[in-house]
Amino acid sequence: MVGIKTVGIIGAGQMGAGIAHVCALAGYDVLLHDVSHDRIEAGLQNIERNMTRQVARGIIRQDEMDAGLKHLKAAEELQAIGKSDLAIEAATEDESVKKTIFKALTPHLGPKTLLASNTSSISITRLASTTDRPEKFIGLHFMNPVPVMKLVEIIRGIATDAATYEIAVNFAKSLGKTTANAEDFPAFIVNRILVPMINEAIYTLYEGVGTVEAIDNAMRLGANHPMGPLELGDFIGLDTVLAIMNVLYEGLADSKYRPCPLLVKYVEAGWLGRKAGRGFYDYRGETPIPTR
Repeated sequence: MVGIKTVGIIGAGQMGAGIAHVCALAGYDVLLHDVSHDRIEAGLQNIERNMTRQVARGIIRQDEMDAGLKHLKAAEELQAIGKSDLAIEAATEDESVKKTIFKALTPHLGPKTLLASNTSSISITRLASTTDRPEKFIGLHFMNPVPVMKLVEIIRGIATDAATYEIAVNFAKSLGKTTANAEDFPAFIVNRILVPMINEAIYTLYEGVGTVEAIDNAMRLGANHPMGPLELGDFIGLDTVLAIMNVLYEGLADSKYRPCPLLVKYVEAGWLGRKAGRGFYDYRGETPIPTR
């Protein structure tokens, strides 16, 4: 795409690796950064593993995978990301962490480098204000898992200029994604609707209306959802669900967004879902078993 050849990605976890994956397959040179060499390597290995699955399923060809992997490079130092045409932050859903990253990155940016955050709920305007280029800052909210999900939410901050928005839309389309424009309000569109539903499902469990299994089966079979809301919460990460609910609760000051106490308790216990081995299901055996 005109103007973007190199994409720098900060965060090699599930989301960052997924974004790197689709960018590399689309022919962009990708620099992948995280806080340690081990995390970067784990991200690169995850990308190769997922591409191998795509080849096995006939989604991509082996030559496409081979070409894609050649576009991926580790960026051990954050300042290396400053050489990219587009830098995408995909760190944990914590505003202070994201602001710290952008403040550290800004001095190393080229004059034309565009900045984006993959935040799923935090104000793009506030994040942009920590940089020297709020007019070149935009939200690019990819869905999880990135190689599978077709949507990218595009969120403009109050200062984002029209050129940045157009480049962002065209960039997302070049990855084979469909875009949806969302205004810069807490949690945007998808999570403004989806995460309160998960929180309500947790309240339904908390109040004894149904068991984990009953709630998930009811929504899968009664509402034709591909995944039950508690299973989905575990997949997203209950810490992320709680973080988004807190953004909604604090940003909109409406009691309907109050995080369920049971959600808070699970996060305090470290039962964060699939990534921790336990959430509303226990994933440590061959088959997930409800924990309540």
